[in-house]
Amino acid sequence: MNKKEKVILAYSGGLDTSVILKWLIEKGYEVICYCADVGQDDDFQAMEAKALKIGASKVYVEDLKAELVTDYVFPAIKANLIYEGKYLLGTALARPLIAKKHVEIAQKEKAKYISHGATGKGNDQVRFEMTYYALDPHLLVLTPWREPEFLAQFSGRTDLIAYSEENHIPISQTLKKPYSEDDNLIHISHEAGVIEDPAFIATEDVFSKTVSPKNAPDKETIMEIHFEKGVPTQIINQNDHTKVTNSLELFEYANTLGAANGIGREDMVENRFIGLKSRGIYETPGLEILRKAHLDLEGLTIDKEVLHLKEMLMPKLAEIVYYGFWFSSEYEFLTAAFNQSQKTVSGVVTLSLYKGNVTILKRTSPYSLYNQSAVSMDEIGDYDPTDAKGFIKIHALRLREYAKINKLFEE
Repeated sequence: MNKKEKVILAYSGGLDTSVILKWLIEKGYEVICYCADVGQDDDFQAMEAKALKIGASKVYVEDLKAELVTDYVFPAIKANLIYEGKYLLGTALARPLIAKKHVEIAQKEKAKYISHGATGKGNDQVRFEMTYYALDPHLLVLTPWREPEFLAQFSGRTDLIAYSEENHIPISQTLKKPYSEDDNLIHISHEAGVIEDPAFIATEDVFSKTVSPKNAPDKETIMEIHFEKGVPTQIINQNDHTKVTNSLELFEYANTLGAANGIGREDMVENRFIGLKSRGIYETPGLEILRKAHLDLEGLTIDKEVLHLKEMLMPKLAEIVYYGFWFSSEYEFLTAAFNQSQKTVSGVVTLSLYKGNVTILKRTSPYSLYNQSAVSMDEIGDYDPTDAKGFIKIHALRLREYAKINKLFEE
């Protein structure tokens, strides 16, 4: 290693990256820290001061919240992304944006090296590095959690905490509660410590973004969500008539309403990209509301075959995002198709929030494919029921032939 080189370190101000910052400085690097503001509940002035105190030569603090909503969250809503039926990709959606800005800073500083604090057992190492290489193949990545020298010194959080205490690095983690938490505008995730045991029942002190459904108000919050081509454009709270239209403010307001009503909690064991299973506890209030509203509006406005194709392809796109291939040809290919499907997904969905539940009440759209006259049980309308006779007979042809073959095996 050339110990006179600049390194741009993605710095969160937490335990891991604070130790890594000190460790890289001890190895002789000039370390420039980069802090991404993606909506986490952090004091960025204090974070910058802490990095400089530890020894960083410079600190970038980048406000990425608005871009996160418009360029990452809203595309996920249009696709209805969900990984393994439960995880709304709160961490995975933020990582490509964080990494993209990381690359831009490295290029601005003319730095050869880039570094992050993701562990060698998780998904984030892949998500960050796939973005680095996709956007600037010439960058060299320093990965302390995969360096034998670093691993020999730090086997886990206990060693990190001890090192921090020895070097007077202030930290929030303790041996009593060594949770690893990823907080951003979309969600907060909780991992590590006692949470690593899938049989452990999470206590209420684990949760920090949402109120317990048991303690949520005993009153429904009724809200309208307006969509244009699959993108939420307005929220109207029918209880107090609050209207929000700005994209970032809209998403933050959805978070506020969802959190107050106990929406968005999920406790699951998921399959990481590298093959390990991990237990994560997530709180994703706003995105759960918006996704469910969008999913419902699609049922009214998208043709049956397109909708079914989209449902078939969605898990693959969710996997692509989860694995970290946002800037890939396969992502571009699938999102082009998904964006095409959204041209008619405009309208209003009215729903109820109540004690952890999101209940759809009604939906309207100028592009509705719902033919009330045809489907009505009270009139013939535009559909002739006698047509069903031939429809059924044609589709039953292969079943009749299959029945004949089965009889041969019974004889």
